Amino acid sequence: MKKILFVCHGNICRSVMADYIMKYLDKENKFYIESKATTTEALGNDIYKPVKEVLDKNNIPYKKHRARQISYKDYYDFDYIFCMDNENLYDLERILPNSDKTYLLSDKEIDDPWYTRDFDLCFREIYSNVERLINKIK
Repeated sequence: MKKILFVCHGNICRSVMADYIMKYLDKENKFYIESKATTTEALGNDIYKPVKEVLDKNNIPYKKHRARQISYKDYYDFDYIFCMDNENLYDLERILPNSDKTYLLSDKEIDDPWYTRDFDLCFREIYSNVERLINKIK
């Protein structure tokens, strides 16, 4: 079973959205999936309300969530670590011992909807890239 970790700035928007989208799309339970933050700003917080709304609108189930920060240990625990933008990659370089497991989820950065307020666009971008990822890793 491949272990996948999604990472974003606060673990309340993009990474948690990717986490639950991939769990939803992984019908065969071939992956172990989690999400975490690169920063401490939102630690302990639940999924941001507009993210819950876009997940609900698209029938993606989710559970109670507590934002957590990635740690050095996660490098050894996960096969792949996918982040949403270049700032996340930069942060991971300071946290992890090596970057050979870290990748951008998309060919382009996925903008943070906390700032853009476009949660629907973020959902569509993450959904399509998670679908592509599942097909690629299978």
